[in-house]
Amino acid sequence: MLGSLIINRRRSYSITRPRKSRETSSENLLGWRDPEYDSEASSLRSRSPSPLQKPQQHVRGIPVESSDSNRFANHIHSRILQKYPFIIEMFYWALNFVAYAMTKKLAGIIYGRGGHHVTELAQENGINILKLEHDSILSIFFPIGEAQLQQFLLNNHKPIMTFFNQIYSLVHIPGTVAFLSWYYYAAPSHTTFAVARRTMTLGNFAAFIIFCFYPCMPPRLLPASFGFQDTVRQGNAESVWVGGANVNQLAAMPSLHFTYAFVISCTFFHHSGFLQLLQGQRTPGAGARSTLRMVGFMLMGVLYPLLVLTVIVATANHYYFDAVVATASVTLSLLCNRVWLLLLPAERLLFWALRVKKPVPTTGQRYGTGEEETNERVKVTVV
Repeated sequence: MLGSLIINRRRSYSITRPRKSRETSSENLLGWRDPEYDSEASSLRSRSPSPLQKPQQHVRGIPVESSDSNRFANHIHSRILQKYPFIIEMFYWALNFVAYAMTKKLAGIIYGRGGHHVTELAQENGINILKLEHDSILSIFFPIGEAQLQQFLLNNHKPIMTFFNQIYSLVHIPGTVAFLSWYYYAAPSHTTFAVARRTMTLGNFAAFIIFCFYPCMPPRLLPASFGFQDTVRQGNAESVWVGGANVNQLAAMPSLHFTYAFVISCTFFHHSGFLQLLQGQRTPGAGARSTLRMVGFMLMGVLYPLLVLTVIVATANHYYFDAVVATASVTLSLLCNRVWLLLLPAERLLFWALRVKKPVPTTGQRYGTGEEETNERVKVTVV
């Protein structure tokens, strides 16, 4: 987390800079307009305001500027956020974790406070998934059983199995956070980054709803007669991400591991520039992107989800069908990711209540397409 803040900091910005120099800075000469609102949410408004006019938003009668509250820009907490804008992404991620932690309690409330009924239902759902995969016409798509794959690795390739256990336990959350940090830095614009973030978040919440109403026991917790072993919760692989008090052990469907992996895969393909090349489009930074780098991103886009799929099945944490549902969930989330824009007024109200100005993202600065550079060009045009 600390590394993410440092990498994505605003390098030319000083928290303790004198007020006089701040007032002459380009960031205050022209109010920054939230790209998520101005470029994405225009389709949600009946009319678009003039680019030279600051439209007013009203949430419960409180005026909230669409360009954020510049009058709070000199507050110390605003300046800290301007220096380290990735803090906002960390806040979003914290909200995701809180929502996930609630799924365990909500499932217990829905199906009984004792929890025994939830466990029995989750076990029944897990067994039904195995029957659907291997005792129906769908079995042609799953030629190798989950238990077969696990036993093959345990009996013949224990070092690989140990490696898979550690990937599942120790890489999932830190790796995903590292991806978000990297793409916040590497994306050509914050609008592009926001699509990936909103898609991942919507995939999260879709999974959270399923966890509450369709508890599913992972294969490793099924009765021993099904042939699975719990290899993850061992001393050399245990971590807070799989053994914490807030971890929902009955949330196999869909796989969040594969949800994140598929989003990352799609992002790699988009960032490679290959799809844009086929369409004859030029993306920011494309001139410096070699063919080898393009191929590298495409290979990672293929290999990473395959690795995660193998890991989650071999460790008996998920069924194949969990990944299928995760793929469908991500696809729908990508198509519907703009739904989060409906919460922008609430976000603006929160910033207003905290007396803080929303920071200008640093995404795209190294390509000369960051919001600050865009605002500077607009300022020159206006002048």
